[in-house]
Amino acid sequence: MNMKRLLVAGYTGAILASTALTPVSAEVLRVMQGQASEALNVPMNRAVVVESDVPFAELSIANPGIADISTLSDRSIYVLGKAPGRTTLTLLSPDGKLISNVDVHVTPDIAEFKERLGQILPGEHIEVRTANDGIVMSGVVSSTAKLDRALDLANRYAPDRVSNLMNVGGTQQVMLKVRFAEMQRSVSKALSGSLLVNGTGTDGSFLASAGGPLAGSAGGVGVSFGVGDLAFQVALEALESKGMVRTLAEPNLTALSGQEAKFLAGGEYPVPVAQDANDGGGSTITVEFKPFGVELNFTPVVVDQDIINLTINAAVSSIDPTLSVATGDGITINGFKRRETSTTVEMRDGQSFAIAGLLQDDFTNLNGQVPWLGDVPVLGALFRSADYQRQQTELVIIVTPHLVTPVSGEALALPTDRVRIPSEREFFLNGTVAGSPKGAVGEVARQDFSTSYGYVME
Repeated sequence: MNMKRLLVAGYTGAILASTALTPVSAEVLRVMQGQASEALNVPMNRAVVVESDVPFAELSIANPGIADISTLSDRSIYVLGKAPGRTTLTLLSPDGKLISNVDVHVTPDIAEFKERLGQILPGEHIEVRTANDGIVMSGVVSSTAKLDRALDLANRYAPDRVSNLMNVGGTQQVMLKVRFAEMQRSVSKALSGSLLVNGTGTDGSFLASAGGPLAGSAGGVGVSFGVGDLAFQVALEALESKGMVRTLAEPNLTALSGQEAKFLAGGEYPVPVAQDANDGGGSTITVEFKPFGVELNFTPVVVDQDIINLTINAAVSSIDPTLSVATGDGITINGFKRRETSTTVEMRDGQSFAIAGLLQDDFTNLNGQVPWLGDVPVLGALFRSADYQRQQTELVIIVTPHLVTPVSGEALALPTDRVRIPSEREFFLNGTVAGSPKGAVGEVARQDFSTSYGYVME
């Protein structure tokens, strides 16, 4: 019996020592005869004291895994929270009658959580509450990254028991500006010569020729002379052609952070497709439409204030008749020229990235001659032909994201605002096709675009 009292005293002393080291709740729950004044809220790994107005003889806890109890006196109880949950504390009088049942709610220790949250995310307006055995977080944070940090910290205190009611403040709409710029330069040079000999006589005539085509086309020079019954015709042809093509597309698209946006400016090209008939009687031709033009798909995520994460799929395509394919049914299908990129980048508001680039240089050199005659010095040029072709392509795709907010409708101008339908007097008397609007839009409409304008790519 003395040993039992010694163990109880030692256990009580250890609890009191731990209580002295660990600050306890300042509130003390009062238990009256028949009922408790309120439910008992105990933070996990912390303790509170329950005092009874009447002395009790026995104590019991429904779930010792949620809370642990110990008597300090016949009127005081020490309750230690062990795991989140709810249980019941029962007090019995010396005559075995029920004094009261106390609801014990053990919740995560949000006091320490609030302290750590303020240290990691200072200045953020986050409210923290407990609900059942979990944590409820509400308020407004400045960015998605800080929201993720707050949730990660909360999951360390209440794993898989965190309810997120927080909103992300600030600008969360992103306008993506994409610029496609392509330059194509081509040079073609050709040099060919030909010799024609025509002879007539009493016994007949003969005709001999060698080399390339005779003069008569652009860049050709021909000389004719005769010796007796022989007529000679010498032709030289030299051609040079140069060409340049510039392609520029600049689609703009706005989307909410985390949402995908799609853009297509072009059309759809019909492509016949052969399919097997269901009745086994051969194949049938169906038509599928393939989109072409300027395509843009992107998903923006505002990571932290003005840092934007972009997942982009951009393409510019056009119909290319030089790559046509003829089918046996007399159908000709044109090919497509397509420049496409798909990537993920991260940058700040207003910064630009060249997400794709291409430098391509195609070179073709063809030299043909008449055997043996083409090797003759000087005169051999009449029996040779040379063809030189070179094509260079430069392509660059640049993206620039901007954080944007809506504005009033009057602040936006449309391309149609620059054109006004003329009155009958202006149309019939003055021959005006489109009238000029008034104000700032009218000034833009009256600008002279006859000189160079637009982008300069060097």
